[in-house]
Amino acid sequence: MSTENSIRFEVENLKCGGCASTIEKTLLADPRVTRVVVDPAADSVEIGAAVELRGELAAALARLGYPEKGSVEGLRSAAAVAKSYVSCAIGKMTA
Repeated sequence: MSTENSIRFEVENLKCGGCASTIEKTLLADPRVTRVVVDPAADSVEIGAAVELRGELAAALARLGYPEKGSVEGLRSAAAVAKSYVSCAIGKMTA
């Protein structure tokens, strides 16, 4: 039995509304995700989804260039920074 919950991530490289737009559109494309709230000022992403999806959602954020703070991906964030700039630009163009 899955439990809908609010899963909160503190992420690296979150800079602007373009970043937020990319994260929201990508995560909301998953039918298991009910809502996404991105706060660039707090470097946070809050996702409405079953708690069992936490690992999958963290991996999706890392693939976009927004690894969780303190994670292995976050500690090796040079590549993540480049990915986040691309995601940011795409988000700005499609917002």
